[in-house]
Amino acid sequence: MRTLIDIQDELMEELLLTAKVKTKKEAVTMAIKDFLKRKKKERLAELLGHYEFGYGQKELEEMRRDG
Repeated sequence: MRTLIDIQDELMEELLLTAKVKTKKEAVTMAIKDFLKRKKKERLAELLGHYEFGYGQKELEEMRRDG
């Protein structure tokens, strides 16, 4: 999907340096994937205590650390 967005130059430069990638597309894709992964883990953690789905607090914390 082609999208035109206005991103602050300083933020994009920091993202490119931090992500250690050469293109803006790579950097933005990586940032989006990371954000979605973190949100999914947060939602999973919120379910803890409400549903029995096989993961305990310890396993969820290990998953968070693994990245």
